[in-house]
Amino acid sequence: MAPDPRIMTAVEQLGYRVTVGDVASKAGLNINLAQQGLLALASDAAGHLQVAESGDIAYLFPKNFRSILRNKFLRLRFQEWWAKVWRVLFYLIRISFGILLLLSIVLIVLAIGIILMSLNSSNDNNSDRGGGSRSGGGGMIFMPHFWIGPDIFWFFDPNYRSRSQQRRASSRTSSRNEMNFLEAIFSFLFGDGNPNAELEERRWQEIGTVIRNSQGAVVAEQIIPYLDDLGEGYKREYEDYMLPVLSRFNGRPEVSPSGEIVYHFPELQTTAQEQHPQPVAAYLKERLWRFSQASSGQIMLATGLGAANLVGALVLGSLLRGGEIAAQLGGLVAFVQLIYPILVFYGIGFLAIPLIRYFWTQWKNGQIEQRNQQRQQEAVAINQADAALQKKMSYAQQFAASEVIKQEDLVYTSEKDLLDQELERKDQIDAEWQKRLESDS
Repeated sequence: MAPDPRIMTAVEQLGYRVTVGDVASKAGLNINLAQQGLLALASDAAGHLQVAESGDIAYLFPKNFRSILRNKFLRLRFQEWWAKVWRVLFYLIRISFGILLLLSIVLIVLAIGIILMSLNSSNDNNSDRGGGSRSGGGGMIFMPHFWIGPDIFWFFDPNYRSRSQQRRASSRTSSRNEMNFLEAIFSFLFGDGNPNAELEERRWQEIGTVIRNSQGAVVAEQIIPYLDDLGEGYKREYEDYMLPVLSRFNGRPEVSPSGEIVYHFPELQTTAQEQHPQPVAAYLKERLWRFSQASSGQIMLATGLGAANLVGALVLGSLLRGGEIAAQLGGLVAFVQLIYPILVFYGIGFLAIPLIRYFWTQWKNGQIEQRNQQRQQEAVAINQADAALQKKMSYAQQFAASEVIKQEDLVYTSEKDLLDQELERKDQIDAEWQKRLESDS
């Protein structure tokens, strides 16, 4: 079984010496999963167990444990290789929609140009056969003049080239992380992914941090700002929403003399090294969806090109009506007529998908803002605790504790041979025996 990446990241962030509680609170993992994962990681990555006199266990890992695992597990090497390949593939997928848009516009413009030149030539032949003469330029029909090369957008906007030069000049002094135009097309169409894809992971990490900062003893009101769906009626009154928290971090409820419930998490009270309270948000804040991370200029350009593409497709459709022209001209025009339904479908979809997504984003953000506001109100209630809540929190502090497993507290470590450890601790063992003899006498 390949090690859990969340556990490996937590071990690195905590300095390679951890307890089960350290990892569970840092990564927001279930206590049992954290324990099983640490045992598996220690076994596979040449880690060591350190046992304190209290019976608590710390896990010590070499700083190059990822290299050890990489050499041992083919699956991990494949995952790293696939992650690199997928970044390239996904980039190609993203820019493909912009390339398709440009190809669609080019095909439509070329087909319209060929058809108009054919019609113009046909009219000229008919005029010559009728004995008429053409005045200078009188029979000419306007044809768009454009260059099919790296920069074709100026055909649709005469001022594009100057603005493009200005953007390139300003981009040298602005952030270099701004997406290019082809990436902006994908962002305009489909957005940039779910901003709350890791919401559950953040939720449990923040809850674990709150419990650890409170030294393993909390009241339900401290956890509510990080939860959803608290229930109604007796479910909220009896704090049923705390059951998943107790299950994940192996906690237990404690009842005060006045009948109020506090929650005690013994396994989060043991740590491998001294830790100060960690910063944590006052409540779980969901991030709002953005329509697109592309710049406003890129969005306007994408909209303009999409509109031009659709209008061009409709004009082309009117010229291709009946199919006689395509049959006569063949070649590119015949090919464009063959794929014409695809061009129209793409043109409509290019504008319809962002429009639908825009209204969906507004609706989704309304729900997110409502949930954030509810959690914020719960966080404010904690800061403005009344006398009853303060008494409840004071009772919870009776169970608060923090135990650090120090090197001098160790009675066994798998780093050294057991006989060597006993020789090193000879004086300590003799002192303990002497103390017991004196107490018995």
